[in-house]
Amino acid sequence: MSWHPQYRSSKFRHVYGKAASKDKCYDCVPITRNVHDNHFCAVNPHFIAVVTECAGGGAFLVIPIHQTGKLDPHYPKICGHKGNVLDIKWNPFNDFVIASCSEDATVKIWDIPKHLLTRNITSPKKELLGHVRRVGLIEWHPTANNILFSSGYDYKIMIWNLDTKEAVISNPVKILDAHKDVVLSMSFNTDGSLLATACRDRKIRLIDPRAGTVLQVASYKSHRVNKVLFLGNMKKLFSTGTSRWNNRQIALWDQNDLSVPLLEEDLDGSSGLLFPFYDSDTHMLYVVGKGDGNIRYYEISPEKPYLNYLMEYRSHLPQKGIGMMPKRGLEVSACEIFRFYKLIPTKSLIEPISMIVPRRSESYQEDIYPLTTGAQPALTAQEWLNGVNKGPLLVSLRPGSGAVNSLPQFPEPEPLVKTTDLSQHQDWGGKMPLEGMQKPSEIGDSRKQLKVEEKLPKNEQMRLSNGFDIFECPPPKTENELLQMFYRQQEEIRRLRELVNQRDVQIKQLELELRNLCMDTGGY
Repeated sequence: MSWHPQYRSSKFRHVYGKAASKDKCYDCVPITRNVHDNHFCAVNPHFIAVVTECAGGGAFLVIPIHQTGKLDPHYPKICGHKGNVLDIKWNPFNDFVIASCSEDATVKIWDIPKHLLTRNITSPKKELLGHVRRVGLIEWHPTANNILFSSGYDYKIMIWNLDTKEAVISNPVKILDAHKDVVLSMSFNTDGSLLATACRDRKIRLIDPRAGTVLQVASYKSHRVNKVLFLGNMKKLFSTGTSRWNNRQIALWDQNDLSVPLLEEDLDGSSGLLFPFYDSDTHMLYVVGKGDGNIRYYEISPEKPYLNYLMEYRSHLPQKGIGMMPKRGLEVSACEIFRFYKLIPTKSLIEPISMIVPRRSESYQEDIYPLTTGAQPALTAQEWLNGVNKGPLLVSLRPGSGAVNSLPQFPEPEPLVKTTDLSQHQDWGGKMPLEGMQKPSEIGDSRKQLKVEEKLPKNEQMRLSNGFDIFECPPPKTENELLQMFYRQQEEIRRLRELVNQRDVQIKQLELELRNLCMDTGGY
C-alpha cells in the first residue's frame, strides 16, 4: 500500500488576497441594481467597464484603469441601449472595443476613444439584430478575431462574424438551437473548438459550435448547475450550482465523460450564485460568491483528488459582481498572479483585490509566470469558420519581452564568437592575473578571426545581416509574417549586441596585457 504525504508541495499554497487601499479604489460609481446573474464588470489593461444604474434605457461606464478615487457624477456614459444592459465584454484582441447586450434584444459593438471621454457615446460601431427576446450573455472567441457568441431568452445561441463593413448585421453566421430553456453560462476550451453551456433545465451540454451538434449532455440529478467553466488544458469541466438540499455546490467533470462527475462538494447553505474563474497558467481555480465577500481558491491537479483547497479570502463587504484583469495587465514585480475588481453597490465602490504569491525578491519570478495568452489573434474569423483550430498566441510577462509566435521558427545562425561571462571582467584597474582569461595566442587567433569577418564582401554582409538570406526569403505579406520578422530582428539585434560586448572584452584584455608588460619591463 503506497503512502501519500499529508501535505502537498505547491508554490501557491500561501497565496493571499490583498485589497487595494481606498485611494486605489473607484468610488462614487452608480453600480446597477439589476438582479440578473452576471459579472456586470469587464476589465482590460487600459479600462474598467461597469454596468451602471440609469433612468430610462441602459448604460455602462468606461473608466481609465488608472483613474482611481471619486468619480465625477457627470462622467460620460455609453448609453445607446433602450433596455437594461445585461452583459459587457472587452474584445480580447483590441483593448478599445467592447461588446454589450441588453433587454432590448440587441448586441452592440462600441469603439472607445483612446483619450478621455468628454461626452456620452450613443451610436455604436456595429449593431447585431437577430434575437427576438432579451440577450443575457455574450462571449468573444478566445483565438479567432472578431467572432462573437450571444445567447438570448429565445433559447438560441448566435455566432456573429464582425469582419464585415455593415454597421447593422441581421444575419448571424450560425444559430445553435440545441437548448430548451435559457442558457445561463457559456465557456470555450483553449482553442475555441468546443463550447460548454449550462442551461436552466439543469443540464450541461458540450457543443461543436461550427457543426451545431451536441457532443455530450450531463443531466446529473443531484447537481443543479448554474455556471460552467472549461478547464481547457486539464481536459475537464468545472461547474457551480446547488444540491438537492439547496446547498451551494461545486462539481468537476471529465470532458470525455459527462455521465457522472469526478467530484462534487457542498460548500455552504447560502443562496447567492457562485462565479468560477480559472487561471490555466497556474492551474488555480477561484470561486467567487455573489452576495457574500468570500473568494475561495483551489489548485487543480490531473490526478486524484483533482481539487486541492488552498485558502479563502474573506471580507465583510458583499460583492454583487466581479471583474477580472487579463494576465498581461498584472503587476509582476509584486508577484501578483490574479486580480479581481469587486463591485460593492452598498458603498458605490469598486475594490481591486490582488492575489499575491509571497516572495521576498522583487525580481521577475519566472516559475510563477509561464508564457500566457497575449493580445494577438491566432486566426482570422474566416479561417475559424472554415474549420481551422489553433491555440492562442503566447507572450512572456517579463518586462521588456515581446510576443512569442506559435508560427514555425527558422533556425538561427551560430554566433561567430562564443559568449563570455562579462561579470568576470568588471574591474580593470591595476595589475590583474591572466588566469581564466584568453592566452595571447588565443587573442591573436580571435583577432585574425575578426579580420576575416571584416573582409567579407559587402553584399555578403548585407545578405547575412539579419540571420538569413534576404534573396531566398520573400518580404512578409501578412501581419503574422511581419511580426515574426520583427521578433527575429530583435533577436538578431540582441546577438549583435553580445558580439559588440565580446569585442569590448577582448580590447580590455589586450589593454590589460600591455599594461602588465609595461609594468614588468619597468620593474627590471
